[in-house]
Amino acid sequence: MAAPLELFCWKGDYGLPSVDVDCLTVLAYAKFAGAPLKVHKITNPWRSPTGTLPALKTREEGSISQPSKIIIHLRKQKYNADYDLSAKEGADTLAFVSLLEEKLLPALIYTLWIDSKNYVDVTRRWYAENISFPLNFLLPNRMHCQQLEKLRLVRGDPVLEPGEQLEKELYRDAFECMTLLSQRLGSQKFFFGDSPSSLDAYVFAHLAPLLKIKLPNGKLQQHLTSLNNLQQYCTNILALYFPSDAREAPGRKTHAQPDSSDLDNEPHKRRNQVLSVLFAVGAMLGYAILTGIVSIKRERPQLKNSGHDDGDEEDED
Repeated sequence: MAAPLELFCWKGDYGLPSVDVDCLTVLAYAKFAGAPLKVHKITNPWRSPTGTLPALKTREEGSISQPSKIIIHLRKQKYNADYDLSAKEGADTLAFVSLLEEKLLPALIYTLWIDSKNYVDVTRRWYAENISFPLNFLLPNRMHCQQLEKLRLVRGDPVLEPGEQLEKELYRDAFECMTLLSQRLGSQKFFFGDSPSSLDAYVFAHLAPLLKIKLPNGKLQQHLTSLNNLQQYCTNILALYFPSDAREAPGRKTHAQPDSSDLDNEPHKRRNQVLSVLFAVGAMLGYAILTGIVSIKRERPQLKNSGHDDGDEEDED
């Protein structure tokens, strides 16, 4: 019997199987297609085989990142949630996924990662509390910069800066997108009838975080909750396909425990922890030296008073 495919993704919280949109997309598609994955829910992307999340470890093609590529691989393995779709429905899927990435994704990035109140009080706080020390001082800010660059890339503006005008434009597009999705869904259980497809995986992954994560600035949340069919749509998917995660929402712990189910079984856990600490310290020391916070002065040895040895010491602040 072939070894199961292994999926590495961000852990869940707030009643979600994962807090990350890309990870949610892959997890939902795998559930819809019936793919038997061995899922590792972690809080350190450097522990994945690609250094990013989500990542699928396969026998044939090595390790794969990016939701679209992972879904393509699952289809090759005959786990196809779109098998029964017509040609028109397939074309509609491509159109709506493009709409999500163009209209809703930028606003989702903005509200979670760029809006200062939401980022400081919710997003950065969650990652800082769940990522192990000392990486929790490094990774959240690094991810913030990556998300800003992603927003600039999606918007096609390399010098894009956050501001009130940008927020209005992003939220206007997102409202229109959610309203259009609500109209397209109507009273159906899923977008193409009674069976979920890849479009449902993408839509669910983009809407569920807005529905479940309580944000101080919740303009997108307010609009989503006003669309009753989309709200019920996300709730039904969580109850049907991720019941254990949905039940954990009321008792959410502020300080989550490390991923003991995965990490405690690693044969080189102690080595990995030491290497992680050394890498983080080295990165912070290198940054301090490059920015001039710490300087190293080298003096030529004196010929006189050679009887007294001056030991070279490196001060680390």
